[in-house]
Amino acid sequence: MKYQEIITIEPGKRCGKPCIRGMRITVYDVLSYLAAGMTTQEILKDFPYLTKEDIQACLIYARRVVGHE
Repeated sequence: MKYQEIITIEPGKRCGKPCIRGMRITVYDVLSYLAAGMTTQEILKDFPYLTKEDIQACLIYARRVVGHE
């Protein structure tokens, strides 16, 4: 999976924050849910339009940003 195919950045959407597949849910949103203790399965249940691959792409994106890759 290429996270670049899932994570999108559009200047007019959510102030240019990285979003998932052009939707209005951001990488930050997903990471916040995970940091608060939600499991992947809980996130997928609450947001049925997301996929496991979307959540994985958020984690990969965050690792690359933090690692300055």
